[in-house]
Amino acid sequence: MKLFPALEKAYTKESLSAREAQAKAEFIAWGPVVFQASRLMIKFGILDMLRDSDEGMTREELCQKTKLSDYAVKCLLEAGLCIGTVLVDSATDRYTLSKTGWFLLNTPFTRANIDFNHDVNYEGWFKLEESLVNGKPEGLKHFGSWPTVYEALSELPKPVQDSWFGFDHFYSDASFPQALELIFDKHHVRSLYDVGGNTGKWALQCVGYNDDVEVTILDLPQQIKMMQANTAGKKGAERIKGHGINLLDKEAYFPQREGGLDAIWMSQFLDCFSMEEIVSILTRAKSAMTKDTRIYIMETLWDRQRYTTAAFSLTMTSLYFTAIANGNSKMYNTEDLEKCINDAGLEVEEIHDGLGLGHSIVVCKLK
Repeated sequence: MKLFPALEKAYTKESLSAREAQAKAEFIAWGPVVFQASRLMIKFGILDMLRDSDEGMTREELCQKTKLSDYAVKCLLEAGLCIGTVLVDSATDRYTLSKTGWFLLNTPFTRANIDFNHDVNYEGWFKLEESLVNGKPEGLKHFGSWPTVYEALSELPKPVQDSWFGFDHFYSDASFPQALELIFDKHHVRSLYDVGGNTGKWALQCVGYNDDVEVTILDLPQQIKMMQANTAGKKGAERIKGHGINLLDKEAYFPQREGGLDAIWMSQFLDCFSMEEIVSILTRAKSAMTKDTRIYIMETLWDRQRYTTAAFSLTMTSLYFTAIANGNSKMYNTEDLEKCINDAGLEVEEIHDGLGLGHSIVVCKLK
């Protein structure tokens, strides 16, 4: 395994003292309640109030502002002290926000992660063991009887949908400006298949950025309906088409495009499938390719991250795929993805790193 430098330093040798390691182990043991207590300190406005106060606030003042009982506020503040989100002046009993509390409150991707984990994943995590053993998303049964979360998306409760799409779009959206430059300014793409295009957000970015490109979204029929509703009446929508396809069907080949196809775009898509399924999808994508066609695979490859915080978030996301999404996919590393590409009869032409919040674009061509 080849890790980027910061990850090589962190993951190949012990760095904690025995006391630090013991404290971390205990933090893990109480992880579920650490999460919920911290989430509720945000929801009840406690962290906001501490951030906005000049000299901190007493417990009594927080009770008055939040309308919570003294018992409730006391429990949360004492938990926050030990979690590390708040600080207290022992002489005045005034509470202030810590650096950790500030980041928890103000970092957009942390807030997206909190909503995603609470609304989408939290109750499903209880079935992680069964999911790992069975290779199926047993935690998804909390919402209903679907084989994967993707068939369920259009029918999930709106708060769950909002948190799912908020998580999904947040990470990809930050990479879009650089990706658009790469595809349209450097490679001059004019015809593009957007595979797994969801609501058409990327397709709208494409037709808005380039006046000549024609985009065809390949996705499940129910997702195509969501996309059509979302793009209707928006600039460039007439250059966005939909092609309903079950990408898990081994006989479902990508459609041929008259005059050839410039690009196939897969953004945060292949991580939704097992390695065997990825090879099948890429093999069937070849049916639409010529020697001039390129596949652009945009993924957050965890081994190519500059910081351990990002790698941590990504490897934890793998377990969402296990328990909720489909039971057999993950956030891949470079070695795994390259193996799939080669097994499908393609080769990596180049890799562009450092897009947005840690995305890479792997550019592939026919062997």
